Amino acid sequence: MIGDTLEIYMQEPLRRRLRNTGIVLSLIGLLGIFLPQVISITLSLLIAVLLIFSGLSLAYLTWYSYNRSGLAWLKPFVLVSLGLLIAFYPITGVAALGLMLIVYFLLDGFASISFAFALKPLPGWGWTLFSGIVSLILAIVFIIDWPFSAMWLVGLFVGISLLFDGIALLMLARMAKG
Repeated sequence: MIGDTLEIYMQEPLRRRLRNTGIVLSLIGLLGIFLPQVISITLSLLIAVLLIFSGLSLAYLTWYSYNRSGLAWLKPFVLVSLGLLIAFYPITGVAALGLMLIVYFLLDGFASISFAFALKPLPGWGWTLFSGIVSLILAIVFIIDWPFSAMWLVGLFVGISLLFDGIALLMLARMAKG
């Protein structure tokens, strides 16, 4: 029948997981909004640790497998060096992270908008659409002001994006019928 709305039916454990994930994302998002520099530096240092750990893991593999090939040492050297540079100069790492976030927000925006239209006309699809539009707006604002304010924009924009992702999940969980 035209004009009828569809309802989302899901089991209670899934609704609870959606709600809990939405709450966690919203709380991390609020932290990013109120303390953006903390989130920015934390993300930069986390990436540095991951690069260093990856480089050391590959160095271990290279030592025991390909130690005669100088070329095999290139990737571990690059990963450890890049990780150490970001660890010692986290603000520069934040600026580089800003470029990656521009790409992330563009992809996240397009993916969320596409997913919203796939959900349409289910209740709550508009929140997913809104989340995608917010991600696209964040990407545009970031492009305009990068790299001058990357230190606070990275944390702030990640916080805003996570907050709206959390709200979208909370609304989907709320609209679902058990």
